Amino acid sequence: MQEKIAQYKADIFKAIAHPTRIRILELLRNGEHCVCDIFEQLNVEQANTSQHLALMKKQGVLQSRKEGLRVIYSIKYPEIIELLKLADQILFKQANETMKAFENFTEK
Repeated sequence: MQEKIAQYKADIFKAIAHPTRIRILELLRNGEHCVCDIFEQLNVEQANTSQHLALMKKQGVLQSRKEGLRVIYSIKYPEIIELLKLADQILFKQANETMKAFENFTEK
């Protein structure tokens, strides 16, 4: 049972583990967007954007609804936004550590 749970967790991380998908999530963290807005704002081809959106929707990271001919996407669980915030905090700490190491190196 624990192995299955670990696999499900890994599947969630795999679903968001791509630079384009992270950029999509960063855009959606402030609210829903039409697929047409997403690919234009990210400057990525529509087909490529749609593939990333479909993968994240299949894994339960995103949800969508139709508004006429438009498909509107949003983050399904707010905890995804928390994961992004945690990643930001880790990056900030890593940057600070790198700067401190560089400062120590240049002082010698």
